[in-house]
Amino acid sequence: MSVEKNKEIVVRWFTEFWGERFNPDVIDELAAPGIRFEYSMHDPCRGRDEVRAFATKFRASFPDLNFWGTAELLGEGDYVVGQWEGGGTHTGPAFDDLPLGSLPASTGKRMHFTGTTVLKVENGLITEEIGLDDGVTVLKQLGIIPDA
Repeated sequence: MSVEKNKEIVVRWFTEFWGERFNPDVIDELAAPGIRFEYSMHDPCRGRDEVRAFATKFRASFPDLNFWGTAELLGEGDYVVGQWEGGGTHTGPAFDDLPLGSLPASTGKRMHFTGTTVLKVENGLITEEIGLDDGVTVLKQLGIIPDA
C-alpha cells in the first residue's frame, strides 16, 4: 500500500481508537489479528482481544479520555509516525495498568501528556503500535510519584 493510504488508516485509528468518541469496532476493522501494541506506561498487548480489553479498561477509568495529533504524520514504507497529546480525568473504576502503583476508584485526578507513536501498517492493517509517552508527568499528575 502507499504511504498516503497508510496515513489514512492511521488517521482513522487515531480518531476512532484514541479520540474522544471511541469506536470499538475499529479494532476489528484496522488492527491485525496479532497486533503488537506497546506503550511505556502500560503492559504490552498482543492481539485484538488484549487491545480491546486494554481500551475498555482505560476508558472505563477515564471516561473523557481523548488524544489528538499535534503534527503532520510522517510516513516511510510500512511505517507511520505521529506526535500527539491528550489525557482524561479519572472518574471511573480503579486503574492498575501503570508501571508503579495504582489508582483507587474515582480519584478525580486529571492527566494531560504528550507522546510519539510509530505504527506499522501492512496490507491495510495495523500490525504494530509502539509508543513512547511522558510517563513521569502522568505519574506525578496522578499522585503515584511525588512532584519534586
